[in-house]
Amino acid sequence: MYVPPDYEVIKGSGKLKTILLATSFNSLQVEDSGREVFLRWKCPVDTCMVTFLENYTEVADMILCEDYVPSTFSRPFNSRQVIMIYLLESASTSSFEEAVSVNWTATYRRDSDIVTPYGKWQYYDDRVKQIQQDRNYASNKTKTVAWVVSNCFANNNRREYAEALGEHIEVDIYGSCGPYECPQETADACFEMLERDYKFYLAFENRNCKDYVTEKFFANALNHNILPIVMGASPEDYAVIAPFNSYIHVDQFASPEELANYLHILDKNDSLYNTYFDWQGTGEFINTYFWCRVCALLHDEDSLRNPRWYTDFTDWWNGADVCRN
Repeated sequence: MYVPPDYEVIKGSGKLKTILLATSFNSLQVEDSGREVFLRWKCPVDTCMVTFLENYTEVADMILCEDYVPSTFSRPFNSRQVIMIYLLESASTSSFEEAVSVNWTATYRRDSDIVTPYGKWQYYDDRVKQIQQDRNYASNKTKTVAWVVSNCFANNNRREYAEALGEHIEVDIYGSCGPYECPQETADACFEMLERDYKFYLAFENRNCKDYVTEKFFANALNHNILPIVMGASPEDYAVIAPFNSYIHVDQFASPEELANYLHILDKNDSLYNTYFDWQGTGEFINTYFWCRVCALLHDEDSLRNPRWYTDFTDWWNGADVCRN
């Protein structure tokens, strides 16, 4: 909702900031060029336009690239042009064979210039993070742990961990890596079934990288009233972005067996299990209005006058301390 202090003067000039999409944008689902996305979202700063036309290359205010930066755009074409990269895949998945130079970043990482998380939780009142519920979230749930997964060979050994956990508590694996079917084309029905029958859900990411928490956590588990068991970002990262006491992190336990022992305790104690849902009603998941923030930042003279420059973007994105085994 940021609005530059002199925006009314800028808006009165009738000039538009131009954003050239230099690669395909499947994640952001931009279908129309022009101002449509900014007007549809009712952005407080809406004097921007999107274009796919290459003849804007030298005059565009921003060149926006998803997943990679073509060599054509290795440097800005004018002194006020900004090159920004948009990334949602985990750091170790998105590798760059050569040095990439960009001004701004738009990723799930909290140290990005424009943070674009998979989910954004916001409390109604920061002083109220727990409300005792009048609902039993364990009611009629007869099964323990479920996992829906298609990538069986993630490099963080999540499959091996799930199988080790399954030696001590029942773990039903749906999808390509297990015996149960939960087709993606019937995803809604699938997760309605999981919500009805299961107490726990393995929200295991395919990489253990800084701030990397995806829809597996937000949509698959929290939005379906299943207690997520998480693997991916560090416990400290989850603590910043998730509702308080809304999940169980594997790093809290010395082994899969120790985790299973705790899950058995929760399975037998509805009161204790329900404490993991006391975040309900204290806030909401909000739309972060990506395009509105891009347009606002493009009108911020301080940001344009002193542009950030990643001299070694590859090291920032995929350096030694970004992901863990």
